[in-house]
Amino acid sequence: MKIGAILLAAADGGRPTPPWPEVRSFALAAEAQGLDSVWMFDHFFYRPSAGPIEGQHEAWTIVSAVASVTERVEIGTLVLCSSFRSPSLVAKMAAAADEVSGGRLILGLGAGWHDAEYDAFGFPKDHRVGRFEEAVEIVAPLLRGETVTFEGTYEVARDAVLVPAPGRRIPILVAAFGTRMLRISARHADAWNTAWFGAPDDRLAERLRALDAALEAEGRDPATLARTVGVNVVDLEQDPNAGDDEDDDRSFRGSVDELARAIDDYEALGIDHLIVLLQPMTEASIERLAAALARR
Repeated sequence: MKIGAILLAAADGGRPTPPWPEVRSFALAAEAQGLDSVWMFDHFFYRPSAGPIEGQHEAWTIVSAVASVTERVEIGTLVLCSSFRSPSLVAKMAAAADEVSGGRLILGLGAGWHDAEYDAFGFPKDHRVGRFEEAVEIVAPLLRGETVTFEGTYEVARDAVLVPAPGRRIPILVAAFGTRMLRISARHADAWNTAWFGAPDDRLAERLRALDAALEAEGRDPATLARTVGVNVVDLEQDPNAGDDEDDDRSFRGSVDELARAIDDYEALGIDHLIVLLQPMTEASIERLAAALARR
């Protein structure tokens, strides 16, 4: 099972959005500590129900920058909002970022959810799943070397082709839990994501069963779709207040030894890639995660 971490590229725990040197240092630390991947959220900002707006750097810019300064870790988006960019542009950018990284990109896609940024920047909120489905029907074949002509309700492509073509099959990950999104995942994705969790629980088991049902409905071999799970890991020694706004079952708050056992439990469930949101988002938290991995 692979282990990755969300990049430090957004405001965290009342701290301001980190400057690029801190983002770079965090990514390099993750690579040096032996993690398999780093991941970038895709938001303009997050507006909580109370308190100030929390800022974040633009996702594709950070992905490309991290690709240029790292050598080994995979670099993923968790997940790119299909509403924010045209699907043909997403495919073109993915091919370029994969080239920069030397074949390390994981293109995570999702339908979007945070209404505040849609309203602020003028993106349509209607039919998000329908818009997402059409976008994937353009992105996926383009990345797989096909010439695409598509005319839907929301998206259009006419003899679109990527030149130069991607140097490999860039994996597409879809974040999904609703029935329709799970069917889209089963139809088009190389990997599926669900989040956020603490230790494995009944909620995760239910989502895994729903995924299996979608795969069966689409006639797809379950072994051909990678399963990824987002996990909140809180270090209370570094910050006793970290993760206070999270439900107990959505954050892991145990010791390093307990974390090692929880990671083993995820692997036993057949999870292929664990994506960890560290709280607080510090290099010390990366070292703590690496210590847990060493104790497995």
